[in-house]
Amino acid sequence: MRSSPSKIVSRPQVQSLLAGHKQRGQRVVFANGCFDVLHVGHVRYLQAARAEGDILVVGVNDDASVRNLKGPGRPVLDESARARLVAALREVDYVVVFSEPSAEALLHDLRPDVHAKGTDYTPETVPERATAKSLGIRVAITGDPKNHSTRALLESLRKVPHG
Repeated sequence: MRSSPSKIVSRPQVQSLLAGHKQRGQRVVFANGCFDVLHVGHVRYLQAARAEGDILVVGVNDDASVRNLKGPGRPVLDESARARLVAALREVDYVVVFSEPSAEALLHDLRPDVHAKGTDYTPETVPERATAKSLGIRVAITGDPKNHSTRALLESLRKVPHG
C-alpha cells in the first residue's frame, strides 16, 4: 500500500500508472470534488466509488477553482491539505489536483472505466455526462443520501458559542 504523500501524483504520473493497471485488467474509477473540510459524506462517497472498480483515482479541485465554485472564504483548507486528507483514506489509490472548473479534461486524459459522482447528482445532472458517454465511461452515482455538506458543517460551527 502506498503512503498518503506518495498517492498524490501529477497528471502525467497518474496517466502512466493507470496504463499499467489497465494492462493488468484492473478497472479504474475516477471521483472528484473540492473536499473542503472532509466529512462523513465525502468518506462514504469515496468508499462507494471504490466499490465500483479496482483502482480509485480522486481529482481534487485546486484552490482557485474552489473559490470560483464555492465563493468567498473558501476553501477553508488549502489544496495541499485537502489532497493529503483524501490520500489518507485507504480506499483511495491516487490523488491528482486539477484546476479546471469541471473534470472533463481529466476524463479525457485518464480514460477511467467509471466516473463516480455523489448523490447530490442524478445521471442526468452530472456535468461531465456527455463527455463520459462519448468516451464510453460509465457514470455511477455513489455514496449515501446528501444530508450533510461542508456548507452546513461550517454554518453549525459558526453558531457554536466561543468560550
